[in-house]
This record gives sequence, structure tokens and C-alpha cells, in this order.
Amino acid sequence: MISIINNLGIIIGISLMYSAPLIYTALGGVISENAGVVNIGLEGMMTIGALIGATVGYYSGNPWLAFLAAGMAGGLMAVLHGIASITFTADQIVSGIALNFIGPGLALFLSRLFFEGATMTKPIPLDNKMPQPFKNILPEITQVETIKDAMINFFRNAIFNQYVTVFMAFILVFIVWFILYKTKLGLRIRSVGEHPRAADTLGINVYRIKYIAVILSGVFAGFGGAAMSIAVVANYRATLISGQGFIALAAMIFGKWKPQGAMWACLLFGAAQGIAIYLGGTTVKVPSTLLAMTPYVITLLALIFVVGEGNGPKANGLPYEKNQG
Repeated sequence: MISIINNLGIIIGISLMYSAPLIYTALGGVISENAGVVNIGLEGMMTIGALIGATVGYYSGNPWLAFLAAGMAGGLMAVLHGIASITFTADQIVSGIALNFIGPGLALFLSRLFFEGATMTKPIPLDNKMPQPFKNILPEITQVETIKDAMINFFRNAIFNQYVTVFMAFILVFIVWFILYKTKLGLRIRSVGEHPRAADTLGINVYRIKYIAVILSGVFAGFGGAAMSIAVVANYRATLISGQGFIALAAMIFGKWKPQGAMWACLLFGAAQGIAIYLGGTTVKVPSTLLAMTPYVITLLALIFVVGEGNGPKANGLPYEKNQG
């Protein structure tokens, strides 16, 4: 029993840590697609955010500056998506695919430029990573002999050892939900995503709302990348993000384009990663390649068997031209 409680705390702790980057990125997708702009370029935006976060974190020694810089970098990439898909009404899928090629390529180029030809950034000192604000609230108990000791370790591992990015991710879920469903801006975002022509006739600037939503999606994806490179790990490398942006995209769809739904989906996918990582550190004989596949397999199964028919915003993915009848 004691061992189960102890191990459960470790698994939940790892799961929350890996869920946070997905939550940031999925929330970006929620905002963009509620405004009617499909953004499958989240992977590329997340990648560039991870690189910029790790680079600024290494050179400045300030994790908060690194986090903000990562968001700005993701936002700048999103501007490209906005120009292509909103201003020039290009195919949003093609634009997103292009960003997914540009992001890793640009990150590799910048990494070589900033780190003397290396394809990965130099590690950030542990003191310069994102802080763990509640780390020392509960003591670490190395000799666990009672259920009370196990429960203390459970809460320590599951909650109080988390990086601040984890807590911020959950707060952001509430903020995005509040903006989308309780504010005038949220109403305008959703109306543009459902029926842009009607929104236009009511005096809503459709293009402005779409740009705001798309840029915010890039900022959040950049935050997601930074949550990986300056919290979960301490540097950027070419394989760090691979697939995380797509998992976040799947989580957004799994969550029915709602912030709270996306959060639960991210927790599910994060748990898959947490279990895979936990098992990889035990004596359980499971091939490492099989463990690495687990989150992606669960993502596919969720999309195939759980999501069912899509029920996203009605005008999602459709280009809008003001002067067309």
C-alpha cells in the first residue's frame, strides 16, 4: 500500500509536468479555431518557442524573460500564418504545414548561430530554470515506513515539486474560459468563428479578431515550447518537441474546442507520457521504443474512437473575404 501511494505520487507528478506544455499549446489552438482559423502550425510555433526560451534563458539567466521571449517568438510565427491565411486567404492547412517545416529548420539554424555550430543549446543552470515555488513546503522522507510518510511524499511529488509553469497552465485554462464565455471579446471571437458574415454586419472587425486569436495561439504555443525547454528539461535539442504540438492539436479536438475539454485531454496525454517515463525507470521489462510510442498511440486511439464527429466552429477553416457575397 505504501509503495503504491509513493509510486502514484511520482506518476502524477511527472504527468502534470508533461501536461503543462500541452495545455499552453492546446489553449492556443482553442482560441485560434474558435475564431475560425485552423492552426496546425502549433508544432512549428512550439519548436521556435522552445529554442528561443532556452537561448534567452541561457544568456540572460532570467527564466521569466526567457518565457516571455518564447511567447513573442511564437507570436511572430503566428503573424506569418495570419498574413497567409487571413489577409491573403491562403489554404490554412497548407500555411500551417509550412510553419511546421519552417519552425524546426529555423530553430536548427538559430541554434547553430547562437551556440557555435551546435544543434542543441547549452544547458541552463538549475537555478536559472523556472522556479518551483512550493518545493520546500513538505520535507522529503527517504525512509517511508508509515502511510502518513507515504502521503507526505505523495503530495510532495504530485503537487509541491511542480514548476511554476504547471500552476500557470491551469490558471490560464480558467482565464481563457472566462474570456471566451464571459467577455465581449470572447463573444466576438466565437461569433467570427461561427458566422463571420453576420458578425461583420454587426460591426465586428472580423480580420482584427482573427489576427488577435491567431497571434495569441502563437504566443501560447511559444509558452508551451518554453515550458518544455526551461522547466521540464534545461535546454533545447532537435527532438525535444517532436510531436508535442500535434498531440496538443489532438487534445484541442478531443476537448471539443473548449479550454476545459482541452485541459482534460492534455492531462490524459500527459498521463500517458508520465506512465511511459515512470516505467522506463523501473525494472519492468517493456521495450523503450514501445514506451516512447505510448502517448502517440493513445492520441490516435482517442481521435479514432472517442472524438466522433467533429463539432467545431462552423466557419472554422473557411477563408473570409469581406466583399464577397
